[in-house]
Formats: sequence, structure tokens, C-alpha cells
Amino acid sequence: MAFYEAYSHPALLRYQTSVCTKATLFLLVVLCLTYISPLLVAYRSQGFWIKRATYEEQPVVRFQYQTLLVAATSIRGDFVAWSTFPHLNNMLASNLRIPSVSVREEDQNQDGKLDFLILNLQLPLQPEEQVYSVQLLLTFSYQLFRMSTVVMQSLAYLQHSSPVPGAKLFISGDLKLQQKTPLPHRGVYDIYNMSVIDGSSPFASAYDLENIIGRYRERNLTTVLSCPEPVWIIGPAAGSAFELNVKIRYPVEVISYRPGFWETIKFAWVQYVSVLIIFLWVFERVKRFVFQNQIVSTIPLPMTKPHQS
Repeated sequence: MAFYEAYSHPALLRYQTSVCTKATLFLLVVLCLTYISPLLVAYRSQGFWIKRATYEEQPVVRFQYQTLLVAATSIRGDFVAWSTFPHLNNMLASNLRIPSVSVREEDQNQDGKLDFLILNLQLPLQPEEQVYSVQLLLTFSYQLFRMSTVVMQSLAYLQHSSPVPGAKLFISGDLKLQQKTPLPHRGVYDIYNMSVIDGSSPFASAYDLENIIGRYRERNLTTVLSCPEPVWIIGPAAGSAFELNVKIRYPVEVISYRPGFWETIKFAWVQYVSVLIIFLWVFERVKRFVFQNQIVSTIPLPMTKPHQS
């Protein structure tokens, strides 16, 4: 039997309510929990607004061929010295000993940056002289380019002493960067691009090791010979030359810097969005769970008619 539509009309239902209702309050609470809670979680994680970041870079290091050597030849305070500064050599007079020096810098991995320095020094001695301690200053040109352009003059200071005289000293270490404050994220940082030792000064105080190291350590950016491994070869060096072998490596450094504004904003936005996605996923799962349970509890069970025979 066929059916046809005799009459139809749409039904429009309108529901009106005021703004200040429990439903509106509930909606505002849900919105706050959804969007403000991730902001608080990201901020309290100590990583929302970064003030310091790090990166890795191998510096461009060049030996400046400026050297100051002091060797104690007795326990009474006698010494011999040598430097690459003419004014200091003139003041040394009879304590001056001019050594034989050979220097080699190598780029081991062929990446265009030098990897280490090898210095060999033969210090001549008088027949009655023996070496009990050695102090050596070496100056370097140190540069960084990845973030801010850092150009500075730095030094490596090494020393070793022994109660018995030695014939040879071997020292191996890394030229490490030391920072007191982070570097800027861009620009040129060249406030320390000046000679560590004033070789033009005619005064002895300019070459005093205590003054040199004291002024140098007041800088915010310095280099230090880290993890030195001295090998002191005991033996008489009388009438011969004391041998000093030094190997200094230029390792990859972890540089601390202050991030720029847009880098900080980008990092904060990524942190916030990541936490927000997690919160939205959790709320969606909870909503589905509650909604499904409510539907199951409100759907009436179907009525079955008794069977009539």
C-alpha cells in the first residue's frame, strides 16, 4: 500500500535565556581551564621565557707568537727568563737565555679551523744551572662567528714545579673558554681585542706575571688551559738545554648567550601550544567519556510486549 505526504511545515523552536546563568559561568570556567592553565604550566616549568641559551661552536684560534718564559734555576730564587718582547729582554740582562723554539699548528680534520698547537722549546743553561720550576705565557687570537662575532686576544698560562731538578717537561691540555656573563645574540663583541701583554711598555710592571694574570682574570671572557697533564722528567740538565714540549688543543665550546626577542617569543609560543594541545586532548577525552555515560544512563530500555498465543 503506497503512502503520500498530505501536508508538512517546518517547526522553529527558540530558547531564550539571560547572560548571567550557571551555564555561562560554567563556559567561562571551562575556557579558563582550557587556555589559561597551559599558560601557567608552561610558565612554571622555568622554560617559558628563556633568558639564557647555549650553542656549540669550534673557535678560530691562532697563536700570536708572543711568549714569556720564566724558569727557576735554584731553590734560593735564582731564575732565567726569555720573552718575545725586546724591552723585557733588555731588562733581564744576565738572566736572559735565548732558546730554540719551534711551533706548529695543525688542522687535523681539514675543516678550515686549526685543532691544536705543538710548541717545542730548548732552553740553554749554564753548567751550574738546573731547572726546578717553569712558568710560561702564550697569547692567542680567539674568534667566534655563529651568533655574535667575538674577536679577542687571550692567553694560556701554564706552570709546573718540582723539589728535584728536571731535564724535560711535557704538558698537554685544552684551551677552554670561560664566561662570567652570556654573550649577545648578534653584533660584534670586540671589547677585549687588545694585547694581553703591553709589549711596548718600558716598565717592568707591565711584564710582571702577577699583574698580567690579575688584570686578565678581571675580564668577563677569558681562556684557560684546562686539564693540563704535566710530565716532569727528572734528570740533570746542567751544561745542556732544558726541553719544554707543549700541546694545546682547540676544542668545540658550549657558548652561552642571551636570546633575542623574537627567538624568545618563538620558544614561548611553542611551549604554550605544546601544553595547550595536551590539555585539549585531555578535555576532549573527558568530555566524550562523560557524554557517553550520560547518554547510556538516560536512554530508556525498550518495552517488550507479552506474547499472546
